[in-house]
Amino acid sequence: MIEQRQFYINGEWVDPAEANDHQVIDPSTEEPCAVISLGGQADVDKAVAAAKAAFPAWMNTSKEERIALVEKLLEIYKRRGAEMGEAMSMEMGAPIDMSSTQQVGAGTWHISNFLTAAKNFDFIRPLGDHAPNDRIIYEPVGVCALITPWNWPMNQVTLKVVAAAIAGCTMVLKPSEESPLDAMLFAEFMDEAGFPKGVFNLVNGDGINVGTAMTGHKDVDMVSFTGSTRAGIAISKNAADTVKRVHLELGGKGANIVFADADDKAVKRGVLHMMNNTGQSCNAPSRMLVQKGAYDQAVETAAEVASKVTVGNAHESGRHIGPVVNEAQWNKIQGLIQKGIDEGARLVAGGLGRPEGLNKGFYVRPTVFADVNNEMTIAREEIFGPVLTIIPFDDEEDAIAIANDTQYGLTNYIQTQDGSKANRVARQLRSGMVEINGQSRGAGAPFGGMKQSGNGREGGVWGIEDFLEVKSVAGWTTEADAAE
Repeated sequence: MIEQRQFYINGEWVDPAEANDHQVIDPSTEEPCAVISLGGQADVDKAVAAAKAAFPAWMNTSKEERIALVEKLLEIYKRRGAEMGEAMSMEMGAPIDMSSTQQVGAGTWHISNFLTAAKNFDFIRPLGDHAPNDRIIYEPVGVCALITPWNWPMNQVTLKVVAAAIAGCTMVLKPSEESPLDAMLFAEFMDEAGFPKGVFNLVNGDGINVGTAMTGHKDVDMVSFTGSTRAGIAISKNAADTVKRVHLELGGKGANIVFADADDKAVKRGVLHMMNNTGQSCNAPSRMLVQKGAYDQAVETAAEVASKVTVGNAHESGRHIGPVVNEAQWNKIQGLIQKGIDEGARLVAGGLGRPEGLNKGFYVRPTVFADVNNEMTIAREEIFGPVLTIIPFDDEEDAIAIANDTQYGLTNYIQTQDGSKANRVARQLRSGMVEINGQSRGAGAPFGGMKQSGNGREGGVWGIEDFLEVKSVAGWTTEADAAE
């Protein structure tokens, strides 16, 4: 049993203001694996005060100084990656092999891409040749409240912390209470890298208490939150009184449009993508839209592929998927599977209950529903588990209409060997991201959505810019630039 009851504030591990123990549950076993403390208003006040005091000096450091610290952070992160993989596997259920590669690797990827973006980022730029004495200055927003989820912990922590640090912001991080151990390791990395006191602070807690205290705090200048749309709405309302910037990365219900001329591996690729991380990804391709000429074969293939996806203990090596994060999520997913059955969808793989042989742990059967229409609950709500819905469509226009008929707009996918059609459809899909024929987005590409999937962009140049204010200066002395 790991016991970590301290917070990282102003460069030190400190005791919380009040003892409020919280057990972290291993979803593979349903047994406690750690005990942490949950904070309150006093802890948030202390962390915000430290970040506020550190801000003036930190914002005035050079870009080169900040880059050097992030480079040191990356070195430590790589060296201690095995510890990070074990922590995430234990606390949120990603199988150890997947956690050690994809989950840990997401952090390495983002830190590296931010370093590339930072080295080419000009914080002071000319407005243009028409105004030689005008400058545009990119200036840090200030003290940032960073709130991250449990499903891809290091993906989200690095997207926020590293971008904020490079921008010159100071911060308070609240990781999910479901997966706090990885964030505490990350705090050790930040400390070892030598970031000045108060630049990075960590307070554990739940959304109702610590999250609310952070997002409404008068001395917090910006909130960056990743999580549910419901929570994002509540945060926006709480932050409104102080008119702070609010960056939201929220839910998704991605459409994967499979045209009749898709390649032979398109359906299999879509099913496996959906099942990755046990379906606990906001950008999962959870609605597979299949053109009617290819529909029957696609359903057969999807059912076959899903039936071969194995489920097992996250601590065991292998290519299986693990449990979902907790009992509440398990119950929610079971309820939505039942809803799909009740509303008339055709169950072609998986279904209710745990997989055979797994009587303990929050395991879900890899599930596929066919003959779904876009009005069914399982086509509207984000399930956040290994559940795929298959919806037939007639033609290109019909596919676009179904794909866009959702409150979400995070990631959509297109499968066709007709390049012109792919480009045409991509332009019409109302989502922040589109991926064609299994092509992943490149290094430094922005991550973010439209509609109720949120606002703002994370990653690369766009991720740094989200933590910056734009200042316009007229009458800049160009001779001073030359002297420097």
